[in-house]
Amino acid sequence: MSKQPVAPSAGKTSLPPLGQGAYNKRIGQVAVIATFGGLLFGYDTGVLNGALSFMVDYFQINAIQEGLITFILLAGAALGAFFGGRISDGLGRRKLIIGLAVLFFVGALGCVLAPTYESLLVFRFILGLAVGGASVTVPVYLAEVAPFERRGSLVSLNELMIVSGQFLAFAINAIIGNLWGGHGEVWRYMLTIAVLPALVLFFGMLRMPESPRWLASKGRYAEALAALRTIRSDERAVAEINEIQELTLLEKKEQSVGWSEILSQPWLRRLLFIGMGLAAFQQLTGINSMMYYGTQVLEQAGFTRNAALGFNVLNGVVNVGATLVALAIINKFNRRTLLLIGLSGTTLAHAFVGSVGIFMEDGNPLRPWLLLIGILAFIAFMAGTIGALAWLMIAEIFPLKFRGRMIGATVLVLWLTNAVVSLVFPSLIEAVGFGTFWIFAAIGLVAITFIATSVPETRGRSLEELEMEFQTKYGVR
Repeated sequence: MSKQPVAPSAGKTSLPPLGQGAYNKRIGQVAVIATFGGLLFGYDTGVLNGALSFMVDYFQINAIQEGLITFILLAGAALGAFFGGRISDGLGRRKLIIGLAVLFFVGALGCVLAPTYESLLVFRFILGLAVGGASVTVPVYLAEVAPFERRGSLVSLNELMIVSGQFLAFAINAIIGNLWGGHGEVWRYMLTIAVLPALVLFFGMLRMPESPRWLASKGRYAEALAALRTIRSDERAVAEINEIQELTLLEKKEQSVGWSEILSQPWLRRLLFIGMGLAAFQQLTGINSMMYYGTQVLEQAGFTRNAALGFNVLNGVVNVGATLVALAIINKFNRRTLLLIGLSGTTLAHAFVGSVGIFMEDGNPLRPWLLLIGILAFIAFMAGTIGALAWLMIAEIFPLKFRGRMIGATVLVLWLTNAVVSLVFPSLIEAVGFGTFWIFAAIGLVAITFIATSVPETRGRSLEELEMEFQTKYGVR
């Protein structure tokens, strides 16, 4: 039998205006430091785009072993994402991010110093654990410390740092490769850069507050209020803690049985389905096929190797530029509207690239340029909408009591989808060429239908308000 949830207050929660003060600068500092986890995420996933060929020569490995260097990080990321959510629920968001900084440092330094191929794989796996844990914990931390008026831009700052990390990897690889490409161990120089942001993340997070919402979920309301007062006006902090306390007290009256409770509640099942769908379709756009294999795709388009390396950096420039646009507009338009616009754009771009690649002859001088335009358009639509919005909405839609656990499962789906796309993309390109992009276009049509029919709007509401609305809309058993 279903019952209607008891709302903490009638109608929508009305919080005092955010106002102006030093606390606004403080919340910006918190966001910048925390998103160094995103920067490391981006650099460690993007650095292989230039370093991998040097690793192949150094270790004298075959194609399967080459693929394992990429895949082992994704496997570690899947595990890190799945368990990271649960650990952050128990240990705290801030403490886990500090621990992840240590993993980033150990993994990066281990890869730099790895004497054998096998030891390299071990440290790539450790890096993957850190990447996956950061992909879950940083967006949640940002969503929980951010005021709802700025939540969109602050959470999406993590996406900007991810794509900036990838761009830095492409650019630094190009510079180091041109300067010291004749050195057999040049790939170690490329990987060394990742050690520095890990140190910034570690020492920076030591000065950051814990998530007030996590503290409240543990009954530590005085600490939660103290943390809020560092990033809000006093009036706003008191109002927010009262709202958070009402909801957490209501939740504590309910029996908590972990996954059995999640799967037994229709509204929680529905939200898990929505979150996993957002995660899967973000990766099924094929964005990481360009982040991991961009140079090879551009070579197949008809560019020389050196030109392909140069234009691969351009992919990173467009990625960062479009993400900056997303940060500027994400709080001004409804999330669902932007998702539908973005998916429509990526689907059309895929169809264009597939058509040009298949129907235009290889010798046509316009072919590589038209393909480049289509690929850049795809990246722009993806980074300007879906890339940032998927992470933001995943951080928004889950209830506080289960947020870490449900986000862990959702991001596990994201990383597994990423791994599958990364593994099959080279084979698809070899088998059907640019027809691969038609497959991505067909998946895009399914994604558009999913967003239009299943995904709720989350803009302009507090996390607690969203939770009560979801319970009312989807039902509580």
